Amino acid sequence: MSDYDLGERLSKFGEEIIELAKKVSRNTITTPIINQFVKSGTSIGANYMEANGASSRKDFKNKIHICKKEALETKYWLRILSKAVPELKGEYRELWKENQELTLIFSKIISSLNKKKGEK
Repeated sequence: MSDYDLGERLSKFGEEIIELAKKVSRNTITTPIINQFVKSGTSIGANYMEANGASSRKDFKNKIHICKKEALETKYWLRILSKAVPELKGEYRELWKENQELTLIFSKIISSLNKKKGEK
């Protein structure tokens, strides 16, 4: 494994999402929020893995766009979850920071892909 492995980082992020979700008590408010949070938070890594197996540059770019969209959605659910279950605030904050970094990474990848296309 290289010093920087985005796939591994995303897998760990997904695992942290799951661990946090396990700590939240289920009720009529938290259950749908947790379901959406886990879906969006774990799909970032799944879409990144699909991007790595893309059949074309266009397919790769599309999957990276989906990664960014899922990261943005996860950020939203983190905010909503922090209001629903404020006692886990410290854990939300750490995940939010990592999520923000991942969003910036995907934005940079997209920007680089757009520049390369424009250079041709």
